[in-house]
Amino acid sequence: MIQVRPRRLRTTPAMRRLVREVEVRPSQLVLPMFVAERRGDISSMPGVVRHDLDSLRAAAEDAVAAGVGALMLFGVPDDDAKDDRGSQGWAEDGILQRGLAAVRDAVGDETVVMADTCLDEFTSHGHCGFLTPDGRVDNDATLAAYASMAVAQARAGAHIVAPSGMMDGQVAAIRAGLDGEGFSDVGILAYGAKYASAFYGPFREAVSSSLDGDRRTYQQDPANRREGLREVRLDLAEGADLVMVKPAGSYLDVLADVAAVSDVPVAAYQVSGEYAMICAAAERGWLDLRATAQESVTAIVRAGADIVLTYWAKEMAQWCR
Repeated sequence: MIQVRPRRLRTTPAMRRLVREVEVRPSQLVLPMFVAERRGDISSMPGVVRHDLDSLRAAAEDAVAAGVGALMLFGVPDDDAKDDRGSQGWAEDGILQRGLAAVRDAVGDETVVMADTCLDEFTSHGHCGFLTPDGRVDNDATLAAYASMAVAQARAGAHIVAPSGMMDGQVAAIRAGLDGEGFSDVGILAYGAKYASAFYGPFREAVSSSLDGDRRTYQQDPANRREGLREVRLDLAEGADLVMVKPAGSYLDVLADVAAVSDVPVAAYQVSGEYAMICAAAERGWLDLRATAQESVTAIVRAGADIVLTYWAKEMAQWCR
């Protein structure tokens, strides 16, 4: 009787490399970056900083040299620049627009420059859109602001805009706004399935969020799997060029569902809480940082992601070589 021994294909590092099913490529990694008026550390995210314009340029150049596929910029305005409508989000001199221009000036087209297209960092109340008198987010009134934001980001140099606010109809509104201003070549990465997750805590420190409450009326319930696929299909129908699942690690089932049906590239965001947990365990000697980070990103790619946003993008790109 023939003895089946799968272990024969695990005997040496060379053998394991030969039969490996998934390889993480530097070019599929996206580095999220924060830009503010002043540089500062983020206590809950070791190794991640809020950049000023000068350090942002240098960090962008370093990431490009490491081989990362794209940079995703988030703006962090001073508190006194916030208002109830988030108007600095689409202002020509807003911190995010200045950051985008600085990065494009530094790296040109050597990498893909992405911009977060959402109002939450810029509003005094911390929500992702305009509020009604009773405190709810006004979906339809917010769409015009997203279109204005996307156009401002395109003018500043973004190759791709990324609406993350989970407003119904946001992709169609942004596409119409971009096309109407002559930016038909600017792509849209839609946060198609974005959940109201507990894993965003460190990010809120990073952007000095003003949020009091939660976003459960517009971000998805973590208990819902089918709804994620429904949201993504709506964004695809509106013309999204890429779609995203966020968070990644705790939503690999949703990611696999989306990857199975999407006819555009699928991204997944390894969010701040996922990053912070591994960093904290590694600092205590409970986990090997590099091995755990690589395994976590490999799992995201194995589940179907073509693109991974991770705060380890630069390091991961070097480790992959």
